[in-house]
Amino acid sequence: MDRKTPIFSNHGCRLNAYETEAMKDLAATHGVEDAVIVNTCAVTAEAVRKARQDIRKLRRENPNAKLIVTGCAAQTEPERFAAMGEVDVVLGNTEKMDPATWRGMAPDMIGQTEPVQVDDIMSVTETAGHLIDGFGTRSRAYVQVQNGCDHRCTFCIIPFGRGNSRSVPAGVVVDQIKRLVGTGYNEVVLTGVDLTSWGADLPGTPKLGDLVMRILKLVPDLPRLRISSIDSIEVDENLMQAIATEPRLMPHLHLSLQHGDDMILKRMKRRHLRDDAIRFTEEARKLRPNMTFGADIIAGFPTETEDMFANSLALVQDCHLTWLHIFPYSPRPGTPAARMPQVKGPDIKARAARLRKAGQAQVATHLQAQLGVTHQVLLESRRMGRTAQFAEVHFDSDQPESQIVAARITGVADEHLTA
Repeated sequence: MDRKTPIFSNHGCRLNAYETEAMKDLAATHGVEDAVIVNTCAVTAEAVRKARQDIRKLRRENPNAKLIVTGCAAQTEPERFAAMGEVDVVLGNTEKMDPATWRGMAPDMIGQTEPVQVDDIMSVTETAGHLIDGFGTRSRAYVQVQNGCDHRCTFCIIPFGRGNSRSVPAGVVVDQIKRLVGTGYNEVVLTGVDLTSWGADLPGTPKLGDLVMRILKLVPDLPRLRISSIDSIEVDENLMQAIATEPRLMPHLHLSLQHGDDMILKRMKRRHLRDDAIRFTEEARKLRPNMTFGADIIAGFPTETEDMFANSLALVQDCHLTWLHIFPYSPRPGTPAARMPQVKGPDIKARAARLRKAGQAQVATHLQAQLGVTHQVLLESRRMGRTAQFAEVHFDSDQPESQIVAARITGVADEHLTA
């Protein structure tokens, strides 16, 4: 009988995608065959609906495979997935990264696997020891340095899927990055659920800026270090120093802002106000004039009036935001926001569209300003790469893939640059 390689279906965030790659390694190591693994997201009710839809589709396409559901939605609602006739096994977020779990999925263990393996995520005190060498492209690798979240934003279910914040020790992170650079990676991205909380659970309570400075010092051959989404109110002095003095730290920050109105921010239980966000972006741009910012913004949060929404819309320009992730609010059962007075669906949709349009205008302004500028571009394929500010650049001839090349920008087309 032919071996059947497991099929993986990933939903949701970059961290989920990272962990899906780690699960592929675990499944391969332990000889798992003829299985379908769905890594779910719980961030919205729509995300859970799509996961269930995907499970049904994958079962129809693979009637004889063992179908395993894991991820944040499986962690927060295990019974809901276990009740689906298509599902054989439900794994929690801790269990999915445990080698023992995958040993139990091997062919000689069929029939011996517990159908629901979901423990209390809040009892987990350490990050899982899974490290993968090079998730992403051959040019860019993602390194998970933190998991979980200690905050309780009223719209968010993720702490109940990921548990409390816990950090990977700096030495472990540095060793992995050294290994990645040794195999040819030119850019490393630090990632986590609440990245700026890194270190709070480690001896001496170091900050994210300490980790960044240590990486840049101890891995001198790393050409580019990038950090993923951060909470600007938690940015520490060393991270600001790195922004000001370290050219190898990329001048692009993605900010978890969520809204531009103080009352909505308070109802979200965010830890910053509108002026805090503006102040941070102004300070960062003074330290690094070529800095660009992305941001997460929610449209139509409960109780949002037109005037409150106008404050979010204005924040796009006030903070010079360029790369926006716009989320139309949808109530997530089990969160306080789901019990608040809801904004009408058509209004949410219209406001999200207006935010996206504002973001597109900011992107166009940024791209036009790059005409005639020579950028160092990291090639993700032979014809496409990204600038340090994360703008996409398309080439009209083949380039050395995964390398960094100097390119003079000659045009703008469809929200990317040409060279």
